[in-house]
Amino acid sequence: MNIHQLRHYSATELIAAGVDVRTVAGRLGHGGGGATTLRVYSAWVSEADQRAAGNLGGRMPNPPIAIDTAGVPTTTLEPDEPDSPYKRIAADLRGAIVCGALQPGAKIPTMVELSHRYGVSVGKTGFLKKGTRSAGVQRQYSGTAGRIENCQLGVFLAYTTSKGRTLIDRELYLPKSWASDRQRCQEAAVPDEVEFATKPVLAQQMLARALDDGIPAAWVTADEAYGGDSKFRRWLEIRRISYVVAVACNQTIPATAGTSRAGALAAQAPDDAWKRRSCGDGAKGPRLFDWAVASLPVYEDTTPPGWSRWLLVRRSLTPNSKGEHELAYYLCCAPTGTTDDDLVRVAGARWAVEECFQTAKNEVGLDHYQVRRYDAWYRHITLAMLAHTYLAVTAAIAPKVLAAASSQSRWARPSVSWRT
Repeated sequence: MNIHQLRHYSATELIAAGVDVRTVAGRLGHGGGGATTLRVYSAWVSEADQRAAGNLGGRMPNPPIAIDTAGVPTTTLEPDEPDSPYKRIAADLRGAIVCGALQPGAKIPTMVELSHRYGVSVGKTGFLKKGTRSAGVQRQYSGTAGRIENCQLGVFLAYTTSKGRTLIDRELYLPKSWASDRQRCQEAAVPDEVEFATKPVLAQQMLARALDDGIPAAWVTADEAYGGDSKFRRWLEIRRISYVVAVACNQTIPATAGTSRAGALAAQAPDDAWKRRSCGDGAKGPRLFDWAVASLPVYEDTTPPGWSRWLLVRRSLTPNSKGEHELAYYLCCAPTGTTDDDLVRVAGARWAVEECFQTAKNEVGLDHYQVRRYDAWYRHITLAMLAHTYLAVTAAIAPKVLAAASSQSRWARPSVSWRT
């Protein structure tokens, strides 16, 4: 072997081992920032890329089913380690059959009953912009800035489990000022079929896609922009999806004697109705608040059979600058017997979408774009969501995470009467 061959051998081994092409170029004395090296050794770079793709693919979870030669769906999952939603559901069904709870010919439990640990959180985030030509941009309230700004608004769906959370769907909010100006829409490549839709309607469309695609979800939680929309809540009830959604203090609440306001009912809560509970862990430990739960009247024509309604109230532990303990209100609807702890846990899960926004913006550049077109916005956001999902899956299947045991809460008591 001569020096020239040894040089080639060294370069190919380094590249195949994943060493950066620019580093290899420096060792070979190639100029152009690695362009020459990349051209000469492209075959080995391709092989390294294939190895990298294989490593990444091996770390991603398998799909729940495969199709055999006859076109029949067959499972490809091993039942030993139920570390994904599909495996958990399969394990629950198998356990019910083994113990005799499910007899031959019996009705299979609904997806909601089997997947009550999983929830969907709806939220929106603002993308600050300059100018007036970016699709959907106008002066509107941005939660990101905490004030009215020139921005785009995206409505997102976050999926949360005991293993982690990620964004699974998105829609760009198109204000009425845009939807009514078709010339402006054409300049921003907004399709002709896109019409004005409120944020709750966009959230409903995304939820429908997720549920129709078979994503297991038993709970939905959202902020006041969605919780205050009665049509949105009614749609969830029709789909038999439990919810804990935030509402304003002046939200009309059905009571035994007519109707009342959420704030007025909360003022009537006795002292022993308040219980200190954590709604999940935050950056500084458990997020502790005082919580009170009131059972609401159930009317057959508006409530799913076997379900109940509650008003959940959260009270801060420390007073604000005005010396007042801040209150937050949630309307809840779920199967009768749902525990207070379940309601509190779901209320706390709403922060999943906010945490997803923060990590997606910081880690994968969700808001780092300079595009104006409607379709370009979707391309960028979709790629950022894919990268965020990969990070979430990688974290979820890390050895330390898989070794940790996960707990599962169960349903337990059912008018306004405060639970004490």
